Amino acid sequence: MKTPELTLQMAHVLQGIRRANRPPFRALTVPEAREAYTVASEVLELPRAPLARVEDFRMPMVDGVSLPARLYAASGSKLPVVLYLHGGGFTIGNLDTHDSLCRQIALRSGAAVVATEYRLVPEYRFPMAVSDSWAALRWLAHEGAKRLRLDASRLAVAGDSSGGTLAAVCAILAEQAGMVLRHQVLITPGTAPHAGSNSHRQFASGYLLEAAGIDWFFNHYIDKAVRADRRFAPLNAPSLEDLAPACAILAGCIPLADEGLAYADRLRLAGVPAQLEFHRGLTHDFIKMGRAIPEAISAQVVIASALSEAFRS
Repeated sequence: MKTPELTLQMAHVLQGIRRANRPPFRALTVPEAREAYTVASEVLELPRAPLARVEDFRMPMVDGVSLPARLYAASGSKLPVVLYLHGGGFTIGNLDTHDSLCRQIALRSGAAVVATEYRLVPEYRFPMAVSDSWAALRWLAHEGAKRLRLDASRLAVAGDSSGGTLAAVCAILAEQAGMVLRHQVLITPGTAPHAGSNSHRQFASGYLLEAAGIDWFFNHYIDKAVRADRRFAPLNAPSLEDLAPACAILAGCIPLADEGLAYADRLRLAGVPAQLEFHRGLTHDFIKMGRAIPEAISAQVVIASALSEAFRS
């Protein structure tokens, strides 16, 4: 089968990355990779949009630890709220790496966005990221939204890449706990336990997120023997019925494409309304390339519209 072609803009971005000759994350130590990701994360992002409220605070976890969090809101009104979980392979990423994206979602949707950090690997292996993400969602639902002057009755969860995986898992945990979520936004999530799909083979190298990089991230995060756990691989959940409606933003030229499609299909088969936006010719992380990739902006508009509609109902 012929490999799908990249869009012209995406090809130019990859060429620029190759010319920069930066070492891949897997060639660095974890602290070096975190620094490199932070430095480069917003190079292709839209400028950070000014908002009425941008507030740093600390979010309490169940074990007494508090983690950095940031509120974004376009007004001081009592707005609905979206918990945002950043990507980075459970190993890298922080509030600043996703600041521009969270501002755009808050600006375009009219909802407040609360981004939180979660404990990363290798210091804190699976399932700590799940535990922290779920604790953050519960805190917002029960007391956090009130403290932040937000509307806990209109609550959603969103994330990209590994954060998309965590968002999907949080939506499952919310249904099991009887928590009402209005929506879940899953941006290029990982959902399967193993890299065995056609897209994993087809896009194993040369498309930004590579097989060797995925191995580097996941080997830090979780032992292979437990990767069937639904908290790592939500595609393995026995039931997806009654979950919050979903908006899945996928890219065509990434190893995770097939499992993202499979998860959207399973949601629909379970009767969950699932909007699917599949962007052919794009790679992982395109959502954070609004200066260079026009589809990043259109995807942000789709996300904002989906959230706005969910909060109106």
